[in-house]
Amino acid sequence: MKILFAGTSDIGIPSLKALLEHHQLIGLLTQPDRPVGRHQVLTAPATKKFVEKESIPIFQPKQLRDPLFLEKLRALRPDVIVTMSYGKILPRELLELPSIACLNIHTSLLPRHRGATPIQASILTGDEETGVTVMYMAEGLDTGDILLQKKIPLAPHETAGSLTERLATLASEAILEAVTLLEKGKAPRTPQPTEGITLTHQITRVDAAIEPTRSAVELDRLIRSMNPKPGAHGTFQLPSGKSITLKIFSATISSSTSSEKPGSLFLSQDRELLLACGQGTLQLHEVQPEGRARMSAVAFVSGHFSHA
Repeated sequence: MKILFAGTSDIGIPSLKALLEHHQLIGLLTQPDRPVGRHQVLTAPATKKFVEKESIPIFQPKQLRDPLFLEKLRALRPDVIVTMSYGKILPRELLELPSIACLNIHTSLLPRHRGATPIQASILTGDEETGVTVMYMAEGLDTGDILLQKKIPLAPHETAGSLTERLATLASEAILEAVTLLEKGKAPRTPQPTEGITLTHQITRVDAAIEPTRSAVELDRLIRSMNPKPGAHGTFQLPSGKSITLKIFSATISSSTSSEKPGSLFLSQDRELLLACGQGTLQLHEVQPEGRARMSAVAFVSGHFSHA
């Protein structure tokens, strides 16, 4: 099978690697290089870095409807286009280009969590399972017919980072199975259910804000869903009465009870760092004070709490 892969971020690399090893990968479609970091260093997408050592054409168009770009793709005569985390919705001209199918790998069990951030949404909403969906692409947002789905349970302390890694691996297995079904002419095509549709959106700083009056269960999910990026953040009160702004990267629900005001940081008898919530208490494990590096709760306590 001649396959054109469209993807930009790290999560697509296992699938890209699998297709490279088992099929004829005829090209990579990815986003243009972009300035990154404080010094705005021009940086290539992760998928481009991965295939640069291979003899594979790389396409980074600014406009997907550019006639010259489209002519180059037509000349490749792809059987299948596979997309995963490309970052743009493909126009009709691209959807109609492959001779067999245009497939998308989505990291949720559609129609649940359509959109840009399904991994974070799965954790934030307390889902017990998630997975990947390989679907036939349509012009709508994740609305195409389903070819296949693979499921996994969420681990008790799953973070967006750990779940991304697991789903990236699962996606590589799913896309190889899907392409095999296409080759054999046995690929199913099932319309998505009209019930159970939920939508996700790009995460903003507001989405990552910790509101201490919420329950410990809700805040635990928020913290895990925002780890590693962008990091759940809030302003909390130390026993001295001073306020401090922190990102919290790791926490667990504590069995400790407290009469402290929600948003207060305090210590347990064992000098564990605790946060009072609207209902329940969180034990904090890894934090980042504003303008400082990430640190363990032990290091934070040493610097901000008296040993008296």
